[in-house]
Formats: sequence, structure tokens, C-alpha cells
Amino acid sequence: MSAVFVAGAHTDVGKTHVACALLTAARAAGRSVAALKPVVSGFDRADWAQSDPGRLLAACGRPLTDDALDAVSPWRFVAPLAPPMAARREGRSLGLAEIAVWCRARLDGADLTIVEGVGGLMSPIADDATGLELMTALGLPVVLVGGSYLGAISHTLTALETARGRGLAVCAVVISQSSGSDVPDLAETIADVRRHSGWVPVIGAPRDAEAGGWSATLLAGL
Repeated sequence: MSAVFVAGAHTDVGKTHVACALLTAARAAGRSVAALKPVVSGFDRADWAQSDPGRLLAACGRPLTDDALDAVSPWRFVAPLAPPMAARREGRSLGLAEIAVWCRARLDGADLTIVEGVGGLMSPIADDATGLELMTALGLPVVLVGGSYLGAISHTLTALETARGRGLAVCAVVISQSSGSDVPDLAETIADVRRHSGWVPVIGAPRDAEAGGWSATLLAGL
């Protein structure tokens, strides 16, 4: 275990929640950790403690300083849009090659380094690439995060097959419980995803449970 890519089957399914739980579990096991969220949009420079980079830094046990922020997320944009759209509104551009080179240079400094993508697997992350292209360029094992909302099974299994089709090693699927009283049953969703996922472990992340149990299980399988 040295580095993994945490990708989403959809947007807002809990990628950062899963990444932070993994980092916390690794630290509890006495391992050094690092996190990279190279690109982030919807970023409020005046209040970023609860942003994705802020939460990742906290999970790593690092102070929320400007230098630490730059080391985790160098490409930050204000508009809550796909990063290339947000970048264009600021007169900036994003290229896959630059992002990939930046990530590769930072993968070997800790026992566990987590690279977190943006949105869903096929969300644009650069002018010339989706998140899938960055994942392929880095070639890291993948932790795929899906939700339990209606339609999540299809999104998760489609993302799983898409990643496999690019030759990426998906080491686990995490079903992060979606909010709302009308979402399908979490246990049933996990069972249905597991039924169609082949050999890939499928782990549930309930909202009302301590993350320590499932994150330790996830960590042990990496």
C-alpha cells in the first residue's frame, strides 16, 4: 500500500468522507499519510475549513495553513461547476499533463497517499480530460465510492465497468449511505451491487455508524 485514487460514481456521493475515514484509520494504525485533491471548484477562500481540502488536511493531522492548502490543492476555483467551466470564468485553463505530473511527484512521501478526484468518474477535470483520464495517467488502485439513492446501483456498476475497461484495478467499492427518508434500503443496495461486482469487495458506509469499523476493513484490503 502506498497510494490509491478515490473516485466517485457520481457527484456528492461521499468521496471526501471516505478519503478522510481512510486517512484517519491509517493514522490510527501508525502509518504516515498524505492527501492530494489537485483540483477543486466551489472553493470559498474566506472560509475553507469544511471544504474538501480543509477536511483532508484535518484528517491528515495537518494545520489549515495557506502553505498546506497549496500542497494539497493547487488548482482552486470559485464557481461550483465542473473545474474546466469554473476555470474559464476566471480566465484560466487546465491541462491533464500538468495535473498528472504534479500528482506523480507527490505519491511516494507517505505510507498512504490518497488522490481524490472531482465529481463522478467521467466528470471533466481538465480542458482535455475527464477524471478517468487522470486515473488512467496515474495508474493507481481505485477505491470507487457510490451512493444509495435511487439510481445509484446503475451509476456505481457503470463506473466500475468503465474503470475496469481502462485496465484500472478497483480494489474496493464503498457504498456511502445517501441522505433522505425515501432512499432505498442501504443493506439491500449493498447486496445488489455486490451481486454484480464480481470479485471486488463492496463495503457499506452507514451515516449513523462510526467510520472506524468500515474504514479499518477498507484499509485492511488495500
